[in-house]
Amino acid sequence: MQCSRLPQAALNQMIEGAKVLEADSFGAKVYLLNDGNIVKVFRRKRLFSSALLRPYSKRFIDNAAKLKKLGIPTLTVLAFYQLDEPGKTAVLYEPLPGETLRQIAEKNGFDWEDNLPKLIELIRKLHNAGVYFRSLHLGNIVITPQHEWGLIDVADMRFFKGPLSKKLARRNLQHFLRYIQRENLSHKFPAQALESALLND
Repeated sequence: MQCSRLPQAALNQMIEGAKVLEADSFGAKVYLLNDGNIVKVFRRKRLFSSALLRPYSKRFIDNAAKLKKLGIPTLTVLAFYQLDEPGKTAVLYEPLPGETLRQIAEKNGFDWEDNLPKLIELIRKLHNAGVYFRSLHLGNIVITPQHEWGLIDVADMRFFKGPLSKKLARRNLQHFLRYIQRENLSHKFPAQALESALLND
């Protein structure tokens, strides 16, 4: 996808009335626009880094395209922008409709016994396809209205030519389980069953 320049005035007009979904010490990063689409702003953190040659925004776009080729539902990129401020780019995209697994897991009546097989199926599919998603967690997994399981926030991802090695699969699972611990969900989440299913086949 070609990158086009988006002047600050045009960006301001685009995000007017938008809801800020995510921000950091540098300001807003993710905007929900009035039309339901999302603008995600990417900032190069260091003057000299790999992001100089391949910005995180480009990785985000490429990774979404690769996931779609694998048949994994994800967001749809609409436009790619170079912003006025040096080191800043932005992506306009249509979000994947549905709710995150984190949102669904907090609802009354949710049972991990019913949902764990689908989670195992998704992670196994990623690992078998050589996808190492460092940011894999409940907040980045979306269940669509058609009951498909997909992924969002896909910048932090690597694609290997073959299935992940046991070492990489275990490391990926450790990232996921650290999120479970950090969010104080360990008492609810069947971590042992997940590990057993994914690491002992």
